[in-house]
Amino acid sequence: MIRKVSSLSAAILLALATAPALAQNAPVAAPGQAPQTLDTLIVTGTRVSDRTVAESASPIDIITSEALQATGTTELATALARSLPSLNFPRPAVTDGTSAIRPAQLRGLAPDQVLVLVNGKRRHTSSLLNVNGSMGRGSAPVDLNTIPIAAIDRVEVLRDGASAQYGSDAIAGVVNIVLKGAGEGGSIGVKGGQYSAGDGAQYQLAGDVGITFGGDRGFLHVAGQVDDQDSTNRARPYAGTSPGGSNPQLGQKKFVYGDPEVEAQSVSLNTEFKLTDAITAYAFGIFGNRDITSFAFYRAPGDARNILSIYPDGFVPEINNVSQDRSLVAGLRGDTAGGWKWDASYNYGYNHLEFFTRNSLNTSLGASSPRSFYDGALETTQNIVNLDVSKGFDWGLAYPVTLAFGAEYRDEKWNQSPGRPDSYFQSGTLAAGAQGFGGFSPANAGHYSRHSYALYADLEADFTDKFSGGAAVRYEDYSDFGSETSGKLSARYAFTDQVALRATVASGFRAPSLPQQHYTAVTSNFNGTVFLESGTFPVDHPVAAALGAEPLQPETSLSYSLGLVLQPIDRLYITLDAYQIDVDDRIILSGNLQGAALVSLVSSLGYPNVTSVRYFTNAVDTRTRGVDLVGSYALPLGSGTLNLTGSFGYNKTEITHIAANPPELESNGLNLQRVSRDEQGRIEEVNPKTKLNLGATWNLENWDFALSTTRYGDYTVRNATSAANDQRYGDEWVVDASASYKLQGWTFTVGADNLLDSYPDKTIFATSNSGQFPYSSYSPFGFNGAFVYGRVGYRW
Repeated sequence: MIRKVSSLSAAILLALATAPALAQNAPVAAPGQAPQTLDTLIVTGTRVSDRTVAESASPIDIITSEALQATGTTELATALARSLPSLNFPRPAVTDGTSAIRPAQLRGLAPDQVLVLVNGKRRHTSSLLNVNGSMGRGSAPVDLNTIPIAAIDRVEVLRDGASAQYGSDAIAGVVNIVLKGAGEGGSIGVKGGQYSAGDGAQYQLAGDVGITFGGDRGFLHVAGQVDDQDSTNRARPYAGTSPGGSNPQLGQKKFVYGDPEVEAQSVSLNTEFKLTDAITAYAFGIFGNRDITSFAFYRAPGDARNILSIYPDGFVPEINNVSQDRSLVAGLRGDTAGGWKWDASYNYGYNHLEFFTRNSLNTSLGASSPRSFYDGALETTQNIVNLDVSKGFDWGLAYPVTLAFGAEYRDEKWNQSPGRPDSYFQSGTLAAGAQGFGGFSPANAGHYSRHSYALYADLEADFTDKFSGGAAVRYEDYSDFGSETSGKLSARYAFTDQVALRATVASGFRAPSLPQQHYTAVTSNFNGTVFLESGTFPVDHPVAAALGAEPLQPETSLSYSLGLVLQPIDRLYITLDAYQIDVDDRIILSGNLQGAALVSLVSSLGYPNVTSVRYFTNAVDTRTRGVDLVGSYALPLGSGTLNLTGSFGYNKTEITHIAANPPELESNGLNLQRVSRDEQGRIEEVNPKTKLNLGATWNLENWDFALSTTRYGDYTVRNATSAANDQRYGDEWVVDASASYKLQGWTFTVGADNLLDSYPDKTIFATSNSGQFPYSSYSPFGFNGAFVYGRVGYRW
């Protein structure tokens, strides 16, 4: 297939092609770099300017750009999942837009309970709401894969509740992406690879360049990335007992079950300029486009949703998502004569997500139905104005006390726009809309907004050479649900230079997102056993109200952590942290409410084809407990250094309370449970309980060798209706390896992710769509097998 190169792609290619000329006088970077240690300075979770990882009262992981680029993946979330024991990033398939824009999970909590920052500023969320059967069902989190790896200097991951420091969403922790900011040097590289099964080819062109201007008073660092990924397919032939009709013939392989096709282009900039000796202007932004095609359920020739004159052999609808993602932060920061530091900024974020259904039809339009449809769009806009102020005070303690305070105003918008009439049209009782993904109708459409403001303060002090502590408080007021106040206390005590104890206690909250409050759609959904036409309705919709929906409230949390920091010998660093997170009034998407009585009720309200209904609810309280162990050791070996890393994470979430079922679900002939057993399983059991990472990198003058292995622990997928169809998936080891040769700025790499071609356990026949879906979409490492790649790069 010949693909068009977008204007953004052309701009990136031109920038990368001219990059060496822009920085031809820059020095060559030293080959190889030592891994980050506990002595690394951090900017996340503290207002103190010279705090290190070891000195932090909260656990923080540092992932370098070298570590992110050391794998064959082109995706930031996948690279992070291979580096962090606490991050889970499955690869769901046949889940509509979630197959294209996949959520990541931190410390076993929901994807929207982690806050993402870029250079310390809040990143906007995706406009997609995940409503099908996948990890993160019901969430609308940040799409990490919109951020190009080529632009990143490092990622700081704060594994601690931080709502008092950063605001709503920071219940599970904070991911802060720090962009490259050097005014010199750069790189350019090309990467290609393919799965051992012969599909899923991936190509990437990426690079970055830094330049200095204004007589060394300013710098500009630009990065760009162009990615192309083919789909994978691990579907199996139909092996059921009812071939024909709405099923394929026995032995036919018709489904596409795997990763989507992706075309992506992104560019970033990071710039600063010293206006005076005391004031600096800065700006940074990320701009990207992604065109993603995933696949829906196969419609057989005899299926009532097919028209034989259009597709005599049946068809697999394609769901095409086109995402435009934009962000720009601009501000001023400086110092006053009295020692006060200040930072004032404006933060703009935007995501526009269009839906198209291709290779499809609308049964209600008959033989004249088109095959491609525009289904509508979702759009998120964020505008933030922020002021931070801080100063160190000499109060007679071992070190100055840092006082920080600030204010923030945030305006959010979320729009759901309708598709063209042929994408949602319905005639009588015939199937409605484009098959695979029906379009949004004008009744679904809406424009929603809210604003909030926050006031916050933070105090950190080293009371003695051994004991330090901090306190933070934040008040936020939302126009749509009211106000919340969060607080945090933290402390650290160093028994010796080699041993320190740290602890935190923090309250937090998460406001219900605009899409959780307003999203309306009817989509095709597979619940592990049967195929459903599922309607998702906001709580104030007549259908949801008839089934007992109640106004959404914010989630609230209380978390504790206790950690040990060890540096027993030179170059050996170990941290051990235990935590507990209690979340009350957790927002979830109800189970797929279904049955003959429900169909009759929903039909009377104007939805004759809807066979199941779900809505959002604050129906559960949860408790998450876990332990993270992280260590690194560097030792000289031969003419280089052998860097050893290891991490282990244990995590378990349990539901501590389920709110009473609304009476509406037990009247009018209904006998339904709002919190279904499969949704309980998604909260408690689909995240692997354990994850072990072991890695070794041997850096020599001209060679780099890397070998790592990850053991993903067991997890369980509960069936929606029958405990007999629950399945436990066993643990699995995945091995990655690479070798690089370096010569005068050039680096040549060959490698393999999942070198031993590991696959998860097979899914039992009862929940495999008659054998056609052999692997679970909850697998933490996917189900594509070994990926072999090569890369050529030049750094100056």
